[in-house]
Amino acid sequence: MRPILILALVPLLLAPLAQADECDSATTQSDMNQCAGRQFQAADKQLNNLYQQINLRLKDQPQAKKLLVSAQRAWVAFRDAECEFSSSGVEGGSVYPLVYSNCTTALTKARVENFKTYLKCQEGDLSCPVPGL
Repeated sequence: MRPILILALVPLLLAPLAQADECDSATTQSDMNQCAGRQFQAADKQLNNLYQQINLRLKDQPQAKKLLVSAQRAWVAFRDAECEFSSSGVEGGSVYPLVYSNCTTALTKARVENFKTYLKCQEGDLSCPVPGL
């Protein structure tokens, strides 16, 4: 039974590699824009999954959960505003979606790393927002 499960998961495990290869070989601006958009979607999906994990762990801590929601809303607003600003030099051009998506992807991946750190918090670690998260 397990070999069948592993074989069923192989395409899912290789999909990011295929996507990366596809993006590396993109030659048109449209293809590059689409690849950048898919890379952002993948990073955003990972971020949302981690956010949900943190949210579940805070179910018995309403104040901390409220702070997380507030921080995440502020972070999304910052990400969007920062990427609008950093890509404003090419606004209206065909490269704009690529530049904007690359920015949102980079900031989202950084936030993913923050969330991974939060999920590794140990009891007594004062650098964590909620000890034992």
